[in-house]
Amino acid sequence: MLEEFKKFALRGNVVDLAVGVIIGAAFGAIVTSLVQDIIMPIIGAVTGGLDFSNYYIPLSSKVQAGMAYADAKKVGAVVGYGHFLTLAVNFTIVAFVLFLVIRAMNTLKSREEAKPEAVAEVPADVKLLGEIRDLLAERRA
Repeated sequence: MLEEFKKFALRGNVVDLAVGVIIGAAFGAIVTSLVQDIIMPIIGAVTGGLDFSNYYIPLSSKVQAGMAYADAKKVGAVVGYGHFLTLAVNFTIVAFVLFLVIRAMNTLKSREEAKPEAVAEVPADVKLLGEIRDLLAERRA
């Protein structure tokens, strides 16, 4: 059973998947930072200094108006639609970037498939034998 697990764990697809998950996590962190630290502040500046991450609807009377979202969550139940909006923008960016990557890969793949195969050059000895065959065929005729 240990040998079977070893074969499974070291199979190429499993290793490729592990690499993909690790790179995906790193890419996710980069996109999260891009959204939270660059895009959302720009959107907030354009909309008059709005900070979407602190938009919420209090569901508890303990939550006072004007509290930061993180503090409001500690005090009582809140619906954090600003945080959701930030995550939705994050997802949209990730999906668009993945779309561009897959599109580029498909373009490269179709170009590779469209290339005509190189015609292998006939070796000199095979060419000479073909000429001899043709000469012998002429003599017989």
